[in-house]
Amino acid sequence: MRQPTDDTAVPGLAAPGLAAPGRTEPGPAGPGASGTWMTPEAYGASRAALWTGAVVLVTDADGRVLVQSVDYRTDRLLPGGAVDAGESPSAAAAREVREELGVEGRYPRGLAVDWIPRGAPGFPPAMRFPGEVLYVYDGGTWTPDRIDAVRLPSQEITGIQFAEPADLPALMDPGDARRTLSALRARIAGCGTALLEDGRPTAPMALDRLGVLRTRRTPQHGTWHPGPVPARHPVRDRRGWLFAPDGRVLLLIARATGAAHLPPPDAGPTAGAAPLGHRLTGNGAHVRTAARLTGLAPAADPAYARLLATPEQVRELSDWGPAGERELAAVHAARTRLSLPAPARIPPSELPGEAVRW
Repeated sequence: MRQPTDDTAVPGLAAPGLAAPGRTEPGPAGPGASGTWMTPEAYGASRAALWTGAVVLVTDADGRVLVQSVDYRTDRLLPGGAVDAGESPSAAAAREVREELGVEGRYPRGLAVDWIPRGAPGFPPAMRFPGEVLYVYDGGTWTPDRIDAVRLPSQEITGIQFAEPADLPALMDPGDARRTLSALRARIAGCGTALLEDGRPTAPMALDRLGVLRTRRTPQHGTWHPGPVPARHPVRDRRGWLFAPDGRVLLLIARATGAAHLPPPDAGPTAGAAPLGHRLTGNGAHVRTAARLTGLAPAADPAYARLLATPEQVRELSDWGPAGERELAAVHAARTRLSLPAPARIPPSELPGEAVRW
């Protein structure tokens, strides 16, 4: 930060990095010395003034994001709003959800902190928008009962909907959509609170770099069956839950679309392969096997990135409906059978293009 020079130096008052404003003892240069000493008024005037806001990201069991319609603009918003004077951001988040949706809750976990620059579009000049620091909190996954408990106020909030993540750019202001998708990726990754600038991560993860969730997930809302596929049902695809030694599984991401796919069962040399079951949908059966990967050949198709992710992350990047939970339980049973550990939720990591051996 550029600091003005005060040659009349007030003892004990210094710029950040020298001494905290308000200290009474002389600084390192001594009373009356020239340097970057500042009066309290000058120091206060030099600090940036920003608004502060707080919003809450809520999903349903299918991974769709709760957005609300309001009576003062056409685009959708996350629940939330301005932080009042003297109020903490987390308290503001809880208050706004209570006022806007009639739902009580606490939201201590931050997903993202976004710096929105002065001059960002969408703010009328008369508002003299100075820029904003906006906190995004994790509202969790709401059950149908919790969703049914929503009670809208008599004005301002006119409705809610749960939107597919890829639809957010069409429903929201561009900056709001970027921020929401970045926060959602941070939640799935389990990376802690992401730092954003105008909705963009300052340290993008693999999910950010690959633009995961920017296109609609393919819905496969069928029923899960642990046994073989009945002869009357056509097999639409065969995919594998292929485990690395740390209990994570191989996941393919289409670079052109950001779509997530399980790999084919023969994506690499394996051990302990066994049928896992199948999901029946309206267009046929989707067969699943499970195995332990012993290595990977060099990447054969540059159109796909190869990631390691937890089974839960694969589930959250897919639109499998209630059948996904039963499949996930079968996956963990197979992992236990293969004597592999339960993986920690860490950000999915991209594998190199060359061969991998474990």
